[in-house]
Amino acid sequence: MTTLVERLWYSGKRPLWPLYPLVWLYRTIAENRRRRAWQAMNETIPVPIVVVGNITAGGTGKSPLTAALTSLLREHGWQPVILSRGYGGKSDHYPLLVTPDTDADIAGDEPVMLAAQSGCPVVVDPDRKRGALWSLDQQLGNIIVCDDGLQHYRLPRDIELAVFDVARGFGNGALIPVGPLREPLDRLESVDFVITNGGLLEELEHERQFAMTLAPTELRNLVTGETLSPDRLRGRRVRAVAGIGNPGRFFDTLTALGAQVRPAALPDHHRFTSADLHSEEGEWLVMTAKDAVKCQDIAPDNAWVLTVTASLPGPFTEAFLACVNNCGKSLDTNDTVRSHHG
Repeated sequence: MTTLVERLWYSGKRPLWPLYPLVWLYRTIAENRRRRAWQAMNETIPVPIVVVGNITAGGTGKSPLTAALTSLLREHGWQPVILSRGYGGKSDHYPLLVTPDTDADIAGDEPVMLAAQSGCPVVVDPDRKRGALWSLDQQLGNIIVCDDGLQHYRLPRDIELAVFDVARGFGNGALIPVGPLREPLDRLESVDFVITNGGLLEELEHERQFAMTLAPTELRNLVTGETLSPDRLRGRRVRAVAGIGNPGRFFDTLTALGAQVRPAALPDHHRFTSADLHSEEGEWLVMTAKDAVKCQDIAPDNAWVLTVTASLPGPFTEAFLACVNNCGKSLDTNDTVRSHHG
């Protein structure tokens, strides 16, 4: 059902137009939530808060961007903490400190993946402001990067980054449920950076739009730990499984690497079973890093994970670091309650 709806959303047309009364309701509720959350902010968070998110439903590349930002920050002397809602996880307590060995059923797949890829502390809490304050109480770091938090308005923020998949863009440009937009396009006027995955969006006017590329960097066998170059997929028969927001992008990546792909698209945050990992004789089973953290204990011998890394242009990294450093200086001298500067 979700796949069908997303195909309609991203078709460029609006076949779901009879649902427009629900668009008005959705927008009214979202705007009221945002206004109440901003008005209720009454607590200082004395470190820079960076929020990565999107205004469209579906996968755009937020998590690889989050990993790239934390790597950049560490290179420049910061100690980042990643904050996540932990979608799909069912912990009996929050905040939850996540490590690469944490069960993805408890923490959620993306936090475990980010813990493994980034080497940073990862804190999961549906109440992200509570998680941020707890991470500071535990002295885990001195800057917080919130993965997928653009609509979590209770969390104060200094820098906002909105991510788009260029291949999908804005879809048909309508709000949920007629289209894929979580918020109107004018929401982008208040974000600091727009990151477009796979090129630039010509129809988008934003003075700080930068293109991000996702490059395959490694193949790793889930059973043996053996690593290979992604080039080894050329000419290889591959059973590709993906339980992510935009599985088509993953399948296209494998095809571009020269693999003969037999795809299996599953729902985002899918809970894998052994039956999902069946492949034919002579095939390699290849999955994303996000899915791999849920399949480690049930993976067959021919299971491989393809790791991708986000690459960001120099002008962006310079502008982003300048914003972060300015936030740090401002916080050193200003102890007032903060909210996004717009």
